[in-house]
Amino acid sequence: MNVLVINCGSSSLKYQLINSDSKEVLAKGLCERIGIEGSAITNQSKGCDKITKEIPMPDHKKAVELVIEALTDEKTGAIKSLSEIDAVGHRVVHGGEKFAEAVLIDDDVIKAIEECNDLAPLHNPANLIGISACKALMPQVKMVAVFDTAFHQTMPSKAYLYGIPYEYYEKYRVRRYGFHGTSHSFVSKRTAEILGRDINNFKVIVCHLGNGASISAVLNGKCVDTSMGLTPLEGLIMGTRSGDIDPAIIEFICKKENISVEDMNTILNKKSGVLGLSGISSDFRDLLSASEEGNKRATDTLDTYSYHVAKYIGSYITAMNGVDAIVFTAGVGENNASVRKSVMEYFKYLGIEIDDEKNKIRGEEIEISTESSPIKVMVVPTNEELAICEETVALVK
Repeated sequence: MNVLVINCGSSSLKYQLINSDSKEVLAKGLCERIGIEGSAITNQSKGCDKITKEIPMPDHKKAVELVIEALTDEKTGAIKSLSEIDAVGHRVVHGGEKFAEAVLIDDDVIKAIEECNDLAPLHNPANLIGISACKALMPQVKMVAVFDTAFHQTMPSKAYLYGIPYEYYEKYRVRRYGFHGTSHSFVSKRTAEILGRDINNFKVIVCHLGNGASISAVLNGKCVDTSMGLTPLEGLIMGTRSGDIDPAIIEFICKKENISVEDMNTILNKKSGVLGLSGISSDFRDLLSASEEGNKRATDTLDTYSYHVAKYIGSYITAMNGVDAIVFTAGVGENNASVRKSVMEYFKYLGIEIDDEKNKIRGEEIEISTESSPIKVMVVPTNEELAICEETVALVK
C-alpha cells in the first residue's frame, strides 16, 4: 500500500510517499513559502536527484496539485498515476481530549479539529487547509488524521491537571496535552523491539531533543507523563522556546519593557531558549563551537540545557518507580554526543556509564551505555512519517 503522508504548516507542506509493506520512502519533498512571493517545491523520488522549482503557490490546494504533479512526473515521478496512492495520512497537531488515537477523516472529525483551533492557532488551521486541499483533489482516497497529542491521552489526571481553578479545565479544557506524540510512540516501541523486551512490561523515558524538545515517561506502552503542556511552550529549554518559567515573569517583564502579553508570548516562543540564553544561535553546533572557543555564555547555556533535561528524566524515573531504558531521539538527541554525555553524567548514582566510543555515533540505532550499566541508554532515530503511515494503514486496511 502506498501512503502519502502530509504535514501542512501555515506556509509550508512537507510530504513523503511511503510503501507501507517495504517501509520504503518512494518520494519526499517540501513546498515552501505558500501564499508568499518566491514559493518553491523540492521533490526527490527514489533513484533520482533532488529537484527544486520556483513556482507560484497562491494557496495549499495549488501546493497539493504540484505535489501530485511531481509524484506522477513521467521522468522523475515515483508513481505513474494518482490511482497508485491508496491513502493519505495527515499530521494534525492538536486533538484536545477528543482524539486518543488516529481516525478516518469525515465531516464530524473536521468539525472536531476546528473546535481545537484555539489550542493550536498556528497549526490546526493549517492542518485543516491541507486536509481540505487533498479531499478536493483526491475525493475517493481514504484520509486519516494522526494527532501529535493522541499518544499522551493515556496520562492520568494527576499528570495532566494544573494547580489553577478547576473551572478553567471544565470550561476551556486547560490541561497538559503534550506533543511529539507520534515520535514518542514510535521510539518507545522501537526501543523495546531492539532490546527484545515486551512493550507491555517495559519502562522507558523518551528524550525527543530537537529545536522543539519534549520528554515522556512511557510505562508498559502507555504515556503516563510528558513535559510539554497546553501548548508546546512548556517543559524543556528548547531552540527558541523558554520552557518552564515562573508565570509571574510575564507580567514583570511586560511592565518593565512596556510590551503586551502577545509581544511577551512571541519572545518566549521565538527569542528565548538556547538562542536567548546564549545570544549566539539556536543551533547546538554553533553553541558547541563557541563553548570550545571559551565563550562562557555558550558553556553556561549548554550546562543549563543538560541540567533541565536531567531533571525531567529524574522526575520520570520517580513517576514510574524505576526505568529500564532511557532513549535519545530527534536532531540533538540523535546527533549530539556532548549533550547526551553531559545529561547522563547526572545518573552515575544509578550505575549508568556511557561508552564514549559508541556515543560518538550520529543518527544510528545503538546502545551507548556500557554492558555493565543496569539501565540501558539508547539512541534511536525517530521516524514520524513512518509512524503516521503505519497508523494510517491500520485504519484503512
